[in-house]
Amino acid sequence: QVQLVESGGGSVQAGGPLRLSCAASGYNARYMHLAWFRQAPGKEREGVAVISPGGLPTYYADSVKGRFTISRDKDKNTVYLQMYSLKPEDTAMYFCAAGRIPYGVSWSTPGVFPYWGQGTQVTVSS
Repeated sequence: QVQLVESGGGSVQAGGPLRLSCAASGYNARYMHLAWFRQAPGKEREGVAVISPGGLPTYYADSVKGRFTISRDKDKNTVYLQMYSLKPEDTAMYFCAAGRIPYGVSWSTPGVFPYWGQGTQVTVSS
């Protein structure tokens, strides 16, 4: 069993930075892909970024490439999402997810991940 707890959300002005953290408990988490998803009101949950068990490769949604960076600390069993140049359209609830991605399956499919955190709200004002 894997449990995920996000932190670091908050309110920020457009153009500012924010870093999200997700602490994973459970030995198996270190062997899983860890991902960040987000969901804005009235919209579907979308994949933001994913990182492999060994740290590479990483993948990003086109909308955040060049602005967000995902990383993981294996010793702390924690995944981070460093966000720069935030835009109002980045406003959403951000969720951490863990799982093993089958070959040929898109990482941005929420159903791939069986373990989810409760989410942390990010609000970007213009």
